[in-house]
Amino acid sequence: MAAHSYTDWFDPIENFFDNALLPVHWLATVPARFSVWSELILSDRSDLEVENTRLKQESLIHRGQIQRMADLAAENLRLRLLLNATELLMDSVLVTQVIGVSPSRNSHTLFIDRGTEDNVYIGQPILDAEGLMGQVIEVFKDHSVALLITDSTHAIPVQILRNGMRSIAEGTSDYDRLRLRFVSPTADIREGDQLVSSGLGGRFPVGYPVGSVINIEHKSGASFIEVEITPAAKIDRSKHLLLVFTSEDGGEIGPSK
Repeated sequence: MAAHSYTDWFDPIENFFDNALLPVHWLATVPARFSVWSELILSDRSDLEVENTRLKQESLIHRGQIQRMADLAAENLRLRLLLNATELLMDSVLVTQVIGVSPSRNSHTLFIDRGTEDNVYIGQPILDAEGLMGQVIEVFKDHSVALLITDSTHAIPVQILRNGMRSIAEGTSDYDRLRLRFVSPTADIREGDQLVSSGLGGRFPVGYPVGSVINIEHKSGASFIEVEITPAAKIDRSKHLLLVFTSEDGGEIGPSK
């Protein structure tokens, strides 16, 4: 043992016996390998198919949950933006949720989950986190119908934030477009100008964002110029909205919860 510890004289003998014992080790593991092989052979095919289906379903569920987590994160961001928007309002507001939209391409209306039980009333303004969305046109016990500012039958008095010039913004049945009526060719209006509600007519409170000018077209011989507006609100995407109880309501109308 001392000679083997301090010299390599016995290494050839050790290697010889290691190689000689390899078949013995292999034979010793044969029963265990045979047991695993027999279990695979004797397993019922239907059991394997059931297990395979279960694993596929679990994988699909987990992938769906991951997608839902992304949606929840996005919804959380939208709610935080909506909460920030309420801090800028001087009027009482009530959060509502979109529960349906009109199936007609030309009718820009949507359904919200608030009604007479929440003191919702016809003509009530609706906002999202970015700007004006529309107004309530029908009220039921537990839901209401709102007309969007992009509907072709809708018009709203507006003014240019830069200089206070007043006009009327009409819907065009396009979620991304409004137009201004009766704008003189000499009017002081530019692309990029921000438009807000003017408060005229008493339907919409003053100062809420409506949109911004994206195109001005001068037609030869025309009495007015054509002005295109893109809405400030995410008309076709916002899910959580604000019902505004304006100060003009005199405190008689307000959210019940």
